[in-house]
Amino acid sequence: MFEDAKPDAATDPIALEITWNGLKSVADECFLTIMRSAFSTNIKERHDHSTAIADAKGRLVVQAENALPIHLASMAGLMTYILEAYGDTLAPGDVFIGNDPHVAGGTHLPDINLAAPIFDGTRLIGFVANIVHHADVGGAAIGSMSGGLDEIYKEGLRIPIVRLYRKGELVEDIQRLLLLNMRLPEERLGDLNAQIAAANLGRRRVEEIMDTIGADTLTRTFDEIIERTRLRMQAAIATLPDGDYSFADLMDDDGAGTEDIRIALTIHKKGQAIGFDFTGTDPQMLGNFNCTFNATQSAVCFALKALLDPDVPNNHGIFDAIEINAPEGTLVNCVFPAAVAMRANTCQRIVDVVIGALAEALPDRVIGAANGANTSAVFAGTDPRTGRQYVYLETLGGGMGARATHDGKDGVQVNITNTSNLPVEAIEQEYPLRVEGYALVEDSGGAGRHRGGMGIRRILRPVGHICEFNGVGERFRHQPWGMFGGLPGAAGSFVIESDDGSRCDLAPKASGIRLSPSDRVVIDTPGAGGYGAPEDRSEREKAEDLNSGKFTPGYMARFYTDPT
Repeated sequence: MFEDAKPDAATDPIALEITWNGLKSVADECFLTIMRSAFSTNIKERHDHSTAIADAKGRLVVQAENALPIHLASMAGLMTYILEAYGDTLAPGDVFIGNDPHVAGGTHLPDINLAAPIFDGTRLIGFVANIVHHADVGGAAIGSMSGGLDEIYKEGLRIPIVRLYRKGELVEDIQRLLLLNMRLPEERLGDLNAQIAAANLGRRRVEEIMDTIGADTLTRTFDEIIERTRLRMQAAIATLPDGDYSFADLMDDDGAGTEDIRIALTIHKKGQAIGFDFTGTDPQMLGNFNCTFNATQSAVCFALKALLDPDVPNNHGIFDAIEINAPEGTLVNCVFPAAVAMRANTCQRIVDVVIGALAEALPDRVIGAANGANTSAVFAGTDPRTGRQYVYLETLGGGMGARATHDGKDGVQVNITNTSNLPVEAIEQEYPLRVEGYALVEDSGGAGRHRGGMGIRRILRPVGHICEFNGVGERFRHQPWGMFGGLPGAAGSFVIESDDGSRCDLAPKASGIRLSPSDRVVIDTPGAGGYGAPEDRSEREKAEDLNSGKFTPGYMARFYTDPT
């Protein structure tokens, strides 16, 4: 891991590596604990959660291997607010909870953060933290993820930093207040208990490491891991040619009347220093696609790491190696009372903008624009089998952009998300829904020397009841662009098809749509952009595209016929 970093004579490198791997194992064990204990499919099947360990200053030291990149800065923000509000009164056995992006370091309300301090006697050593995307946290729309909500108050219950456990004892008043304001309180409690179990487990495991090597050695190890990560990241930055690099891209709309929302970026690079300047980005929107600064920070760090050194650890050292100028009050650094529920879509576009800006400097490492949509679908109603309310939430993957040497991956989650596509069996077992189609969208990968990845088609129908559908899509108007002559991937869409033969195209931000058992929703997620000129694609690869059934003869003739 740290083979390229300059060692510190005060720390034995072998002991450091052993301790670092021990800490990673703790974070990974906490991740699995949540996954195996949670009630909701979004956690136990899709793994929309993260775990981490931080030092006494609130700096992230270790993040679980399968954690989500978008959660990196959110967990760091939680610890900052805990130290500011409770620094002098922290005690062993405390567990803190929060989710608000404006006062608790969160990035959107469904992501509930927990953190438990770790002590050596009365001395604060660090924190174990986790974050879980809950399927509903109240608000105006079922699932708390509908497009078009225009202020934070409508998006769900806002939780400031509060103690959920005080010295090992549950603060029952707080728990009752939380659950009263969330739909499906039993499921919410199950997911919260999974988080609490993981926090307590992580605390015990770190204490075991501390008992073995001593508190002073452990705190020095935290410092070394962060510092060596910074040095390694700076060494990677130094390989990038000096200069200024710019790019801009457009989001479709905010669901509240604003279209073609611009994200602009100029990257300034000199030596080991790099700065990301978002001056020129549009002001924050009425709709809920705004990003807090820490969400933008996570997206930038992910993109830079992916391009320069994918194996560098996820911790505060990456933050220390870069500078970000995101003007306050803009889409990428919003202020209260901005709505933020769909900030992941904007983070995906921030990643695309970083990639676009650095394409000239890193032509062999960049990819065409990915589906970048984080297409979300929420189905909610009363299960006729049990008479109980349900909420099915999923964010669907799509195409990955083509690379300099390979085609893009088909039907995958990309960039700052790291979740799974929910299996058909899990949907039909857990919910009164039938999956009538699950396939790749033909002709959706952008043509090129290497083609873009393909989008996903999911077709769902309610069984024996009327339900509500809320969907949010991006890159439904602005297709994922190609790179160096590669062509765009296909846009996404939401369509209702009825048994009487009628068809209704929905808006990219569709909310409150009532579905009967005679209706089905067809969700097509975007594909991805190609890389290089289509005429340079080999005859063998073109034959494979056609024979696979992924691309029609008409598509192949349109984009790959030699114009000469």
